[in-house]
Amino acid sequence: MFSAYKFNRMEIAGSFGDLGTLLPIALGMIVFNGLSASGLFFSVGLFYILSGMYYKTTVPVQPMKVIGAYALAAGLTAAQIAASGLLIGLLLLIVGGTGSITFIGKYVPKPVIRGVQMSTGILLMTHGLKFIAGSSKLQLLQKAAEPYLTIQAIGPVSIGLILGGAGMMLTFIFLNNKKIPAGIIVVFAGIMTGVFLGNHNGFDTFKFGLHLPTILPFGMPSRIDFSFALLVLVLPQIPMTLGNAVIANADLSKEYFKEKAEKTTYKSLCFSMGFANIVSFAFGGMPLCHGAGGLAAHYRFGARTAGSNIIIGLIFVFLSLFLGIHALPLLHLIPISVLGVLLFFAGSQLALTILDMNSRNDLFVILTMLAITLASNLALGFAVGIVLSYALRWKRFSV
Repeated sequence: MFSAYKFNRMEIAGSFGDLGTLLPIALGMIVFNGLSASGLFFSVGLFYILSGMYYKTTVPVQPMKVIGAYALAAGLTAAQIAASGLLIGLLLLIVGGTGSITFIGKYVPKPVIRGVQMSTGILLMTHGLKFIAGSSKLQLLQKAAEPYLTIQAIGPVSIGLILGGAGMMLTFIFLNNKKIPAGIIVVFAGIMTGVFLGNHNGFDTFKFGLHLPTILPFGMPSRIDFSFALLVLVLPQIPMTLGNAVIANADLSKEYFKEKAEKTTYKSLCFSMGFANIVSFAFGGMPLCHGAGGLAAHYRFGARTAGSNIIIGLIFVFLSLFLGIHALPLLHLIPISVLGVLLFFAGSQLALTILDMNSRNDLFVILTMLAITLASNLALGFAVGIVLSYALRWKRFSV
C-alpha cells in the first residue's frame, strides 16, 4: 500500500538533496541584498510543508534562479526583490487561473521538455563544479574558496578541491546504498568539517529566541521598484519558470511517481507557486518555484514521499522561528564545496532524462537548446527549442 509520508533515513537524506541550489542563493540574498532571514526561512519551510501535504509526493522548493542570480550580481535592494516576488506570484495565478498554462503545455513538444531538463541539469553540474573549484560569484565576492573555514589550502591544493573530491568519492560509494544514504553521509561529513575547521564567525553572538517573521519588513515597494522588477526581473524569469518549474517539473514528477503524481498538474503548480510568492513577499523572503532540478536532487538522494518535504520544511521553520539571523553561522558550517557535490549529482540526475530520446531531430533540438542556454539563458533556449522542434516536423527540414 502506498504511503504518502515516510520518515526513514532515505527521506532524511533526500530532504537534504537540494541544499546545493537553495542555500547559496538564500544566504547570498540575506547577506548581500538584505532580505529577512526569518521571513525567508519561514517562507521556504512553509512552502515545503504545504506542498508536500497537498501533492502527497516529494515536491521541490527552489529560488527563482534568474531573479536570484541578477539580484546578487547587481546588488538589488530588498524592496526590488520583494516587488518581483509579488508580481510573479500574481502572474502565475493569472496564467493558472485562465488555463493559459494548459494550452502552453499542450503544445510544448517532448524534446523541448527534455531540452529544458538537460540544460538545467548541465547548468547545475557546472555550478557544482564552480563551487568545488572556488570560482562561483559568491566565493569570488568573498575572495576565498571556503570563506567560513580557517584553512584555504593544503600546500598548493585548494581546500575546496580536497573536500569536493572527498565528497565526490563518498557520494559514488554510497549513492545506491539503501542502508547508509549518500546525502546524509556527505552533509554530515561537511558539517563535521565546519565544526573542526570552521572560523565560527557569528557564534559569539549566537542565541536562541523567538523570531516571528515581520509582515512587510521593508514596507510596500514603490512604483519605481515595481516597474524595475517587472522589466528586469520578472519578464526574463517567466519563460524559465513555465518551462522548467511547471512543464518540465510536472513531466519529471509523473515519470518518477506515475499515478501518485496525479495532483501535479500545470495549473496546480502555477497556483502553488503563485500563492507561495505572495506569502514570501509578505514576509520579506525571496521568489520561490518548483524547479525540476530540485525534484531530481531530492529523488537522486533518496526522497520518495512527501515525508522529505515535512522534514526539510520543519528544519527551515525551526531556523526561522527560533534562530532568525542567528541561523547563518550554523548553515555556514557546511562547506560550499560540499554543496557543490550535491549540486553536481542533482544536475546529472536531471540531465540523464534525455535517455528516452533516440531520434536525431529530437537530440538536435536538445543539444541546440543546451548550447543556447550555455551561451545566453534558458528562456531563450526554451523559445528557440519550440520553434526548431516544430520546424523539424516538416519534411523539408531534417538533420
